[in-house]
Amino acid sequence: MDSQDKDLKKVSMEAEEIVANADDAAAENAGEPVMEEVFEKKNYASKAEVLERIKEIAQGEETPDKNEVNYLKTIFYKLLNAEKEAARNEFIEKGGNAEEFVPEIDDIEESFKAEMNAIKERRHNIFLEMEEEKQANLKRKLEIIEEIKGMATSPDQANKSYQDFKKLQQEWKEIKNVPATEASELWRNYQLYVEQYYDLLKLNNEAREYDFKKNLEIKTNICEMTEKLAEEEDVVSAFHQLQELHQQYRETGPVAKELRDKIWSRFKAASTVINKRHQEHFESLRAQETENLDKKTALCEKTEEILKIERANISEWERDTKLIMDIQNEWRTIGFAPQKMNVKIFDRFRKACDEFFAAKTEFFKNLKEKFSENIRKKEELIKAAKALESSTNWNETAETLKKLQAEWKSVGYTPHKVGDRLWKEFNETCNAFFNARKEATKDTRSKERDNLKAKLDVIARLNALLEKENTNKEEVDKLIEEFNSIGFVPYKDKTKVNNDYHEALDKLFKQFNISAANKHLKNFKSRIRGMAEQNDSKSISRQRMYLVRQLESLKQDLLNYENNIGFFTAKSKKMQNKLEEEMQNAKRHIEEEIALVMQKIKAIDEESNNEN
Repeated sequence: MDSQDKDLKKVSMEAEEIVANADDAAAENAGEPVMEEVFEKKNYASKAEVLERIKEIAQGEETPDKNEVNYLKTIFYKLLNAEKEAARNEFIEKGGNAEEFVPEIDDIEESFKAEMNAIKERRHNIFLEMEEEKQANLKRKLEIIEEIKGMATSPDQANKSYQDFKKLQQEWKEIKNVPATEASELWRNYQLYVEQYYDLLKLNNEAREYDFKKNLEIKTNICEMTEKLAEEEDVVSAFHQLQELHQQYRETGPVAKELRDKIWSRFKAASTVINKRHQEHFESLRAQETENLDKKTALCEKTEEILKIERANISEWERDTKLIMDIQNEWRTIGFAPQKMNVKIFDRFRKACDEFFAAKTEFFKNLKEKFSENIRKKEELIKAAKALESSTNWNETAETLKKLQAEWKSVGYTPHKVGDRLWKEFNETCNAFFNARKEATKDTRSKERDNLKAKLDVIARLNALLEKENTNKEEVDKLIEEFNSIGFVPYKDKTKVNNDYHEALDKLFKQFNISAANKHLKNFKSRIRGMAEQNDSKSISRQRMYLVRQLESLKQDLLNYENNIGFFTAKSKKMQNKLEEEMQNAKRHIEEEIALVMQKIKAIDEESNNEN
């Protein structure tokens, strides 16, 4: 008896420990509740479906199942948090600050809280009623034990009270819940005095044997049911069924003394299998939670590494935003971490994500200010272009607009929608001017093409003179004057025409042994004469001003050389002579340049006097 009682107590304690572990695994934490359901789980697709089931429980007659209520609460807030997270990300994507995000009030959540409070109140009231019932049951079972104890004082007393004893046994079975702290001791005392009663029951062996046999059948059936639970796929369900079988075993009377240890050992062995499976199940859950913690830690580290990246433009921010979103999606696919770490690891992940999106918000805030500045600059360029749109000063305005176009390219990025509108307005303004210039100067372009033909003809005749044996210098001078008298050619042909012209002249001057300076002066006079014939006084005036400034600069250089010649000394006479020679050559070169510039100025003045 003592051995059996001790073993049963041990099995019960093992069961209670496993139940405690299950309760721990099912405990709810902030942000990510964990749930180990002990009922048939149902999938809920929306908060409204969860609310509907909570209303049924709150307003129904059945006692609210704590595990189901916790499961429903978990599902509801998982769906709610997913909606808030999506709204938060959308807020940040639109440029909002993560710290300023405030979720909208959810009417469904308010209804859910109200129903949960109603369930909580119902459960509290039921708890109070159950506690009162347990105390009453305890009192009555203690009375039954005392009555049986009184019947077990002698064989005669036992025989006389057999029918009363059976009634007390039946009543004991019908009384269910008692305070958990009293249950084990209560059951041990009950079993003790029941067995003492049966041991004293001598006169009615047939009735006693019948009870023993009946109890053996019940306990054998309980053993068979317990052994069959080993085949149950739902480990948690099997464990809870085992608790009910333990209660039935306790409520069943004794068997024959020689069979008591045997039947108990069978029941204990079957119970141990179920308890072990249940324990292994929760160990597996804990191992999975540990693995989940490792995965979530890796995602935190990955997110924190992304935070360290320097990003300079929108595309880089969009690239890393996609990485963060992918990590968040992967996070949602991972199960719960151990309870003591679940909130900490979630807070670490949320902190890293918040820092990323806060930095992104700051970047786009600054970018928005930069966009505004770029828009302002482009609007000013449009304003400047519009002021020139109607100008007929074709060359100067064209150069100004080209500078504005180059400046436009240097202005930074603006958002596509407003940027496209501004570019269209600016481009249309510039095109309006260039189209007007094209229309107004189409005759000029035709004249430039005619001039090109004329200058190419002069170059051809210059090259032809190179083939003659007796080339006349006067013929060359006439062709130079003719070439310089011809107006502008198309801009794209200007460089090549001038290069071909000077190449031909260089060859002819070489035949006549004319110095470079004389050639240069001759060509200059011819060009000035051409400007005068075209009444281009502005160009002549600018040319003279340029030469005057050049002359002053050369005179200053010559003065510097003359002043410095006496200051140069060398270690040897030979080196001194070489240095003085170089200085004299440089001085002579400047004097030649001065003479040439003065001749050019004189040529301009003579041409101006001839016109007057």
